[in-house]
Amino acid sequence: MIGLFLMAQAMTLSLPLPPSDWTVLPPLRLAETPDYPAIMTKFVRDEVEAGRCAAPAPVAGKTTIRLDLIVLVATSTNQALRVVPRAIHCPTVEQFAAGVVEKAARDNIIGPAPGSDSWYHTGMTLTWSQ
Repeated sequence: MIGLFLMAQAMTLSLPLPPSDWTVLPPLRLAETPDYPAIMTKFVRDEVEAGRCAAPAPVAGKTTIRLDLIVLVATSTNQALRVVPRAIHCPTVEQFAAGVVEKAARDNIIGPAPGSDSWYHTGMTLTWSQ
């Protein structure tokens, strides 16, 4: 069991570090993009209402949260190797979003050019009424 853990750690450590500037990354292109708001809005709203996450002040009776993530894509397999959410001071939402994006990317990424593994940017905006 310890051997498997150490192998997983070694694989994780060999991946390239996320870039510090996400604005220069190309967008993650998916053949089919899921309806992120339909999947995530209720969970995020419940986390905010339970006080586990901070949210911006509502504007015109609506709360809006932007979730940004980057995805490391293996060009050899065209699969997501790693998904990193931008911190919004709500770990449960960050991790849920990362899981949703990882699942959406599975066998669904429109191929990057051959070369080294590359980072891509994606995100979603969730809005709900108060």
